[in-house]
Amino acid sequence: MLMHTDRQPPIGRSHLIVVVGGVAAGMSAAARARRLSESAQITVLERGQHPSFANCGLPYFVGGEITEPHDLLVQTPASLKASLNLDVRIGHEVTGFDHEAKVVFATDGSGQTTEFPYDELILAPGTQALRPTIAGLDSPRVHTLRTVEDAIALRESIHKHARKAVVLGAGFIGIEAAEAFAQMGVETSVVELAPHVIPPLEDEIASRVASELERLGVHLFTSRSAVEIKHGPQVDSVCLSDGTALEADVVVLSVGTRPDTGPFEQSGVTCDRGFIVTDEHGRTNLPGVYAAGDATLSTDEVTGAARPVALAGPANRAGRLIADAIFLGDRARPIPRALGTAIVRVGELTVAMTGANRASLEAAGTSFHTLHLHPNQHAGYFPGAEQLSIIVHIGRSDGRLLGAQAVGKAGVDKRIDILAAAMRNGTTAPELIDFDLAYAPPYGSAKDPINFIGMVAENLLDGTLTLWYAQQLDDLKKDHLILDVRSRAEFDAMHIPGSLNIPHTELRERLDEVRGAAQGRGIRLLCKSGVRAHIANRILLQEGLDSASLSGGILTLIDALGSERLTKG
Repeated sequence: MLMHTDRQPPIGRSHLIVVVGGVAAGMSAAARARRLSESAQITVLERGQHPSFANCGLPYFVGGEITEPHDLLVQTPASLKASLNLDVRIGHEVTGFDHEAKVVFATDGSGQTTEFPYDELILAPGTQALRPTIAGLDSPRVHTLRTVEDAIALRESIHKHARKAVVLGAGFIGIEAAEAFAQMGVETSVVELAPHVIPPLEDEIASRVASELERLGVHLFTSRSAVEIKHGPQVDSVCLSDGTALEADVVVLSVGTRPDTGPFEQSGVTCDRGFIVTDEHGRTNLPGVYAAGDATLSTDEVTGAARPVALAGPANRAGRLIADAIFLGDRARPIPRALGTAIVRVGELTVAMTGANRASLEAAGTSFHTLHLHPNQHAGYFPGAEQLSIIVHIGRSDGRLLGAQAVGKAGVDKRIDILAAAMRNGTTAPELIDFDLAYAPPYGSAKDPINFIGMVAENLLDGTLTLWYAQQLDDLKKDHLILDVRSRAEFDAMHIPGSLNIPHTELRERLDEVRGAAQGRGIRLLCKSGVRAHIANRILLQEGLDSASLSGGILTLIDALGSERLTKG
């Protein structure tokens, strides 16, 4: 869609800017606009009582790691007036606007409606919590976690009487809330309609998160939904679609959000699925009207799909760039396409992602390879070395970095941030070999996990490495030899039923045994993480045998399929 383009006002011209919504996108736009123009009259209309607060910190306030409510407040109307000369009107609900008259209508707490004229209007209304059609959802024990007031009320409920909590929805906020409850000693259950927690995660990563939640004592109910909340005098009962009933002193509703754009769509702003459609500078279809934040659609950097990206970083950057578009015109940089880089703590683990996952790549028809790696976060000989699990998707023909996810106790944030930066700059996976990263034993390895990703990718793309995947196990067992090249002790402790064990150090001397066992069939190798299997794979390929190595080894197989698929000694 072609957006309306305006002749940009010169810097210094006195004109009126009205911003609808504060927090990330709205306040970033207002603050940047002031820094670019001292003479502009900038009004921010905020429905709530806090125009600038740390909504990402709410679960940590509930859990007590952030101790005081005022610590969540980044700015107040008074501080914004003093530092940036912004006219911030809290408690003002915007009911619509007239784009021809260039007037915004807002109602205050007393019910009085005021008109605010504008030259430029910036919409950053955000989203509202979804409230599905569940009987009994009006229970006073049901909470959302979207505002400072929500967090205060939830924390008070937990501290007063809560023994059992049920979290509906296993997205980031739901998981953070569940972690907080569990660490406070509250018996916690999480209900998620999708097959696993944090639905954008790959199965192999999500299984690790689920295991950590279970270690914390959290009960998981996936592939199920709440159908009714029965009110009781002491506790409520959350009834699930499979007939399970969960007692709850506190219920957290975190099943998703919807864009809060009704008044703006009715005022003529083009929306898609309720989200505001903008161009690369945040312009809508109406002259002088811009939009940013959770209520807008972003263009995915990898797949090109239009999708919402409800993350604070992109919202802040988009708000700033809209102010640039207003004041700098053609000199303004476009709003970057979305990578969706995100991170969350779950107990002792950190899990993070950037770019596309399998499902979105398949939906876009993109041809790709998937790499699984399990390197240490720093030198293995230095105390405290912990293993990471990393998944990387790369273009099948060009090696382009398409997406990555990682989980581990340490070093996850560093690697995902490097990969996100590489993706932003168009780096191909093999080029990661040459990344010159800081190294000392407490921080990394001479061959960093990032470098290893590049090496594996190069080997795969040039044919030095061939892979098979855990999800193919059942089909491959029918007509392939599964060859386990771990040590005898490792094999005896746990192995795939029907597999043959020849340690990789003995393989060269036992090639006739391999040929005899294979009987002309292809050979599918595995070890713990893939390193020894790759060595064995090179030996067999150079002997002219049909061979491939299990991506990520038995560690990934367990994450993908579960340890129950293995025979244990």
